[in-house]
Amino acid sequence: MTSIKAANAKEVASYVIAIANEKLKALKEATFSKKTIVSKGYPRVQKQHDNLVLSLAPNLKNLNGLILWYDKPQLFHCYAYDLTTDCYDPLDPNGNITVTFDIIQWTHDGYVARVSIQNYYQYRHVDNPGWKLGFTWVNNEIIWSISGAIATHRGNCSVIKEEEVPHCCMSTPEIVDLMSGTQPPNSPENCCRGGVLAASAINPQQSSSSFDMVVGNLQGNSSLQMPRMPVNLTLQAPGPGYTCSPTEETPPSVALVVGGRREEEVFKTWKSTCTYSSYLANKTPVCCVSLSTFYSPQITTCPQCSCGCRPADKATSSCISGSSNSLETEFVGNSDTLRCTDHMCPLRVHWHIKTNYMDHWRVKLTVTNLNYNRNYTNWNLVVHHPGFSQSTTTYSFNNTLLHTPGIPDDVALFWGLDYYNTNLLNADKDQVGSVSTEILLAKDHKTFTLHNGWALPRTVYFAGENCVMPSPDTFPMLPSGTSICRPFGILMILLIVYLNFKLVKF
Repeated sequence: MTSIKAANAKEVASYVIAIANEKLKALKEATFSKKTIVSKGYPRVQKQHDNLVLSLAPNLKNLNGLILWYDKPQLFHCYAYDLTTDCYDPLDPNGNITVTFDIIQWTHDGYVARVSIQNYYQYRHVDNPGWKLGFTWVNNEIIWSISGAIATHRGNCSVIKEEEVPHCCMSTPEIVDLMSGTQPPNSPENCCRGGVLAASAINPQQSSSSFDMVVGNLQGNSSLQMPRMPVNLTLQAPGPGYTCSPTEETPPSVALVVGGRREEEVFKTWKSTCTYSSYLANKTPVCCVSLSTFYSPQITTCPQCSCGCRPADKATSSCISGSSNSLETEFVGNSDTLRCTDHMCPLRVHWHIKTNYMDHWRVKLTVTNLNYNRNYTNWNLVVHHPGFSQSTTTYSFNNTLLHTPGIPDDVALFWGLDYYNTNLLNADKDQVGSVSTEILLAKDHKTFTLHNGWALPRTVYFAGENCVMPSPDTFPMLPSGTSICRPFGILMILLIVYLNFKLVKF
């Protein structure tokens, strides 16, 4: 298949992926048990699946309106056929940003709406310069005033013959949050944080934002001419990547007042759910993972060209990220300067198995910033590893376990300590920026092993972005013909040697 018409892209993609999925299923069943697929062979099988799809339709990636994004498949499946389709993350299946419009009061020509933006993502936050909310009016509405936010443009208000000048007359307004410390009187409680929303698992109190707006120009009593909900919601948080569902009317929100003694319903509630797609936001990955162990001199580096390929001149130390037409994102700009590497990722996560004790084992986890132009504030890291189901001690990061329905409690979330390492500083010509911690993990002797890469992470996310993992066949391996004995066995051997020495001496 050498060419495909864009008009038939969806049908062709469905056909190609259906064939590939059938062959992938057959290959799994013939080669691996379910347990082996997850722990050892699945990434390699999936790679064959990806190659099969691209061989069946070599220019699918270039079709208008068609996205094929294959990442570490054991955690991220995203086969999107148009720009409204989002990726599903099984580690955070309920993650989204919900926008709610609550009509809390009627006016002579409209209503007062409280707009709330709630971040339900466990480990994806909205960083500076903050969120930007857009929508389209369908009934020539105007915004008389806003409390707790501001419209970026006023628009043409010449048709409004009133003494009061409206705040915004645009049919497609864009709203941004006010900066911290500028909260006006009588504004909502969660306003004025510069548009920053914390991840819900890290700081739930700072994961929402709200503002009030007085909407008018509905001509007449709103109880007779019912208002129509805004449409075509857009959310930049702070860059691209979010797709919002159509606005829907839901049961009215209920608020507790008078110290929780009374419930008050709003008059109407409209909601839209916005979900994130890494492909729409970044096009290419932004981070990769490298591995090392105390029992092997081999260091598994990030896969070559994980986030792009370095220039042919190996003597070049500084490289420009992306191209002139690439998107500006929160992770890397199209003119950012990176330290030249074979993987060309602005961020690298390194997992080093440091020590093996009798009842514990120790890991050093390091995040390195190779971007010369950008700090990463309020970073976080998600690591999926079965060892986290046991007791752990983390020395230089905050951490918690993510509790996801259907997934064992073996996914750990890490983030920086306040006033110590919440900022991942940029690199310079002399050194890279980095944050690191050591982690002490208790052993479950029934499952713990250093064989077959068990002690290495399954998946790593940086700020919600899936990092490129090395292929399992490149993992550091135990020396050939040796095995790691349990400390109890070593002690028994030493005891026998000691007793023999005593007997000989006697």
